[in-house]
Amino acid sequence: MLGGLSSVCRADEAPAAPSVLPPVNVVGTTPLPGLDLPQDRIPAPVQTATGAEIDRRGALSIADFMNRRFGSVHVNDIQGNPLQPDISYRGYTASPLLGTPQGLSVFVDGVRINQPFGDVVSWDLLPRSAIASITLMPGSNPLFGLNTLGGALAVQTKSGDSHPGSSLQISAGSHGSARVELEAGGNDMRGLSWFGTANVFRDGGWRDASPSRLGQVFGKLGWHDGATQVWLSASGASSDLYGNGLQDGPLLASRYASVYTRPDRTRNDAGLASVAFTHDVGERWSLSGQLYLRRIGSRTLNGDVNADALDQSLYALSASDRAALSAAGIGAPATVDASTTPFPYLRCIARVLQDGDAASACNALLNRSRSMQTNGGITVQASGRVAAGAALHQLVVGAAFDASRTRFEQSTDAGFLAADRSATDAGVWLAGRGVDVDAALPESAVSLGARTRTASLFGADTISFGSDLHLTAAARYNRTTVANRDALHPAPDPASLDGDHVFARLNPALGANWNPSRALHLYAGYNESSRTPTAIELGCANPDQPCKLPNALAGDPPLRQVVSHTIEAGLNGEAFGQVHWRAGLFRSDNHDDLLFVSSDASGHGYFRNFGRTRRQGLELGAAASVGRVSVDLAWTLLDARFRSRETLNGSGNSSNDAGPGLAGTIAIMPGDRLPLVPRQIFKAGLGLALDADVRLDVDLFAASGASARGNENRGHVADGTFYLGPGRSAGYAVANLGLSVRATPALSFFGRIGNVFDRRYATAAQLGVTAFDAGGRFVSRPFPADAEGRYPLRSSTFYAPGAPRAVSLGLRYSFE
Repeated sequence: MLGGLSSVCRADEAPAAPSVLPPVNVVGTTPLPGLDLPQDRIPAPVQTATGAEIDRRGALSIADFMNRRFGSVHVNDIQGNPLQPDISYRGYTASPLLGTPQGLSVFVDGVRINQPFGDVVSWDLLPRSAIASITLMPGSNPLFGLNTLGGALAVQTKSGDSHPGSSLQISAGSHGSARVELEAGGNDMRGLSWFGTANVFRDGGWRDASPSRLGQVFGKLGWHDGATQVWLSASGASSDLYGNGLQDGPLLASRYASVYTRPDRTRNDAGLASVAFTHDVGERWSLSGQLYLRRIGSRTLNGDVNADALDQSLYALSASDRAALSAAGIGAPATVDASTTPFPYLRCIARVLQDGDAASACNALLNRSRSMQTNGGITVQASGRVAAGAALHQLVVGAAFDASRTRFEQSTDAGFLAADRSATDAGVWLAGRGVDVDAALPESAVSLGARTRTASLFGADTISFGSDLHLTAAARYNRTTVANRDALHPAPDPASLDGDHVFARLNPALGANWNPSRALHLYAGYNESSRTPTAIELGCANPDQPCKLPNALAGDPPLRQVVSHTIEAGLNGEAFGQVHWRAGLFRSDNHDDLLFVSSDASGHGYFRNFGRTRRQGLELGAAASVGRVSVDLAWTLLDARFRSRETLNGSGNSSNDAGPGLAGTIAIMPGDRLPLVPRQIFKAGLGLALDADVRLDVDLFAASGASARGNENRGHVADGTFYLGPGRSAGYAVANLGLSVRATPALSFFGRIGNVFDRRYATAAQLGVTAFDAGGRFVSRPFPADAEGRYPLRSSTFYAPGAPRAVSLGLRYSFE
């Protein structure tokens, strides 16, 4: 429960006999420095890796590395940017996308970096060049606090003691990518240590209009004497990312680098400072503590299709429309023909000029958001070892308090699409021509303040009976308050987002390890954890005021916290002194799960507790190292299903209850599969030391297909007219190659090839209405009206395309 069993062995070295994991300093959960457990006392298949291994594999980020090497992990590139992935582990997600139900917790040096507003994880803000090790803990272990429904990822950074010396690394590659990393660390005889690193990354992006810019800095000071250790660390990051999201299947087939609409821009700026200490009290006990403060500013700009306009006649201009255009000095042809004007905008401009009501006249929306989050916390704990008869108790008890404030603003403005798929703000377009438009407050504007407080008490006891049998018991009590305040519609306005919510729960855990021999270790465990609804979910929970995420929020009736129950058991061992193997089973049941469900309003919905989901599976793996060759394998059979009935938005699903091409709903039944979760995941790695200075690494990732979001009932069937695409993503396999050469003790060169065979594949899929024909021309009212005067629309399967082949070359120089 408190450390990790290395279930994925590094390809360049054979695992040692029971060893102590690197300290995993997770604030208020696993111990701060002072209590480390051997691997054979951990009732879970924890996976670990070092920063050096991440570098050697040529991984762009933690997400990229985990996708290649960690069992049961896969990445959905829904955002369309390599620094903004959705990481899924055992069917639970850690995503940067606001509104996505989160199920994994992430820590850096003990600080939980899931952001207070939405529990999102901005992977671009993690200090890439400062990583010393990463540890992936499975299950709903309560010691990791809130949101640990499916697992927790702990990142440990470098220090001057662990990484002395200085180095410079430079690399460049396909699509205009370039990275520079500089680090320096050291220590002295007085117990002082220091480490600092900075890195800059630039990438032009392989898709249209998808550049990335990232800068990160990190520094750590440390001091220790015989009984006391103190660390002070600070980090900062700034990013400017374009992630162009999913693409319509026919358009993707026509041009793989194409985008559906743009811009889709996210800018993040963050700073984090923390201080941690540990002090030994005698030979058996130690006290630890940590204090941190973090600030994150984010801004987004997304150009999207306005689905509400697709069933309207966007080419017909009334007499009042023509008069408004003429008064503004804008000429309009006698007739506007769809065949000659595939991207209409005049009716949109005319409506904005007249009254600003452009909800059904403008075919594009410009969605803007801005948030500022400040959060901090403190943790204290005591850990020690106590002998009681024949048993040895390893104890940890502590308390934590975390608090945050968030200011979130969001608005939507009407616009129109251009031939390059860019969305132009109609008001901005008019202002550029000297036309003044009264700027009424957009109906979907949101200005929300959120305050969250969480107080926790936790404890754990690992009881060892000799070297063979170890029992673990742990528990954590959390009490969270969430207060939302609406700056635009204060209570008692029925549209107000004001609300005060309290959530509390005691989560337990039990585990056992039995190690009869070096060749066989057995473990079993049961644990529970919970996730409180986030401010964004509480702000979109009213069926009478449905919202259209991410464009708006609505009122906030109470939601219940999600509770996850996990059971797992397995065995691992060593054979022939060369092969390390493992096998395990797990089952996680979520109760009161949260889902964005459909309302009667077309395209709208709300968050609600809808019942239960289950994720269960079988995990197998093996690793071997013989001479200069090392091999490791991992395979997961994953079964993720709904366990309750519910009604979802099925507008893009052919089996919806409204009829072909119309906005309707679908019913999911117990046993239907969760979308975006592959049934099987397979990974293989081969390391070959050609000689003492040359090494070749090959890795393979393969995943089976998965149902598209929107096809949860698996009832979608493409008819080639109203519905295009199969409603699922296909299985795929991707191979990567790396070569490293040490020219001198100080200078080394490396080369990487990602997606060696240039496979075209999709990591995720979603059903939705499409605004374009196969030639890329905008189309409104693609079909005649039905008997009730409704205009059907065409829907398609949208995909998250994987990156094509990419090559990079670089060098690393270590200074004396």
